[in-house]
Amino acid sequence: MTRLFSGRTGPVIVVVLAIIAIWYAGAVYLNAPFQRDTYARAKQADVPVTRLVTDTLNQDRPVLPAPHQVAEEIWQTTVMKSVTSKRSLVYHAGVTLSSTLLGFVIGTVLGILLAVGIVHSRVLDKSLLPWVISSQTIPILAIAPMIIVVLNAIGISGLLPKAFISTYLSFFPVTVGMVTGLRSPEILHLDLMRTYNASKSQVFWKLRFPYAVPYLFTSMKVAVAASLVGAIIGELPTGAVAGLGARLLSGSYYGQTVQIWSALIAASVLAGVLVAIVGVANGIVLKRMGMAR
Repeated sequence: MTRLFSGRTGPVIVVVLAIIAIWYAGAVYLNAPFQRDTYARAKQADVPVTRLVTDTLNQDRPVLPAPHQVAEEIWQTTVMKSVTSKRSLVYHAGVTLSSTLLGFVIGTVLGILLAVGIVHSRVLDKSLLPWVISSQTIPILAIAPMIIVVLNAIGISGLLPKAFISTYLSFFPVTVGMVTGLRSPEILHLDLMRTYNASKSQVFWKLRFPYAVPYLFTSMKVAVAASLVGAIIGELPTGAVAGLGARLLSGSYYGQTVQIWSALIAASVLAGVLVAIVGVANGIVLKRMGMAR
């Protein structure tokens, strides 16, 4: 037991247990008023506290579902359902994942191209970079319906509109990270490359890009999580019938808070997996480049 709570896992376990305890306490506090009203309508008085707590943690449509209710819903919609079923959380996660990955790839490529242009052109640096930064001040919830409507008007529907919203959120961290990385080589090293009469392409591939790779993967971790958020937001204004955003939307329509929370937990787990995959790729690439620590 002591070994379990020692080292790196100890603090994580303590924090998780604290979150679960606070979650249960919050569920009892928020669900108790409705449960007392139920007792009053049923003319039940002097209900024991233990029964009140039990009932508040097992309501069909609670204000805040308890952790075990969310865990049961996730179990029922993943393990107990076929992956191809429209009621499967895995199926909906797969729909959201497809637009997430497409938007992430487009956003990463766009961010790298913008960063290369900004670093190598003073005109783009002075004119484009401020617009890249200011683009993120526009609330995505306001611009997402506009993107959907405009793209539908020109005959683009389905996966691409959601992917473009993911691209909108994911290209920014990649652009900023790559600009920082490409400008990170020391002046001494740049002067040495000029002394060797290296061309701009040689300076880029042999000096700037290797310096920028760690920055790139760090920004990609942020970008892939932002891309997932964009994909979920992109499913809301379209009235989608599939995807984690659709699960959130249908849950809010019918007051299914347990379904909403299960979709939120699934989205957070999916984001964690995607970030972990980027981290693994980071370690492999840096090791192949001889830059692993």
